[in-house]
Amino acid sequence: MIHIKLSKQVGSFAENKDIAREIRLKKIVPALKKGQKVVIDFEGIDSTTQSFIHALISDLIRKNGATVLDEISFKSCNETVQKIITIVIDYMQESEN
Repeated sequence: MIHIKLSKQVGSFAENKDIAREIRLKKIVPALKKGQKVVIDFEGIDSTTQSFIHALISDLIRKNGATVLDEISFKSCNETVQKIITIVIDYMQESEN
């Protein structure tokens, strides 16, 4: 299992989609390829943008299907962050159909 604490890289507002892409490519994708579960930890993050979450997980869903979410868990999300993650996941699942 790999534990990714986002606040170390993004501070309290996760908005930089380039950082999200880098985290996806350098940490999430390699871990999933090794068969590891991924914990994305939002502790200390007050809010995020849809574009950040989109850059973080959408390509994974597009390439692997929604079942990739069985290997990823989101930790310490406040209500705002949860809503944005849900919006992105719902959008990606709708676009699969």
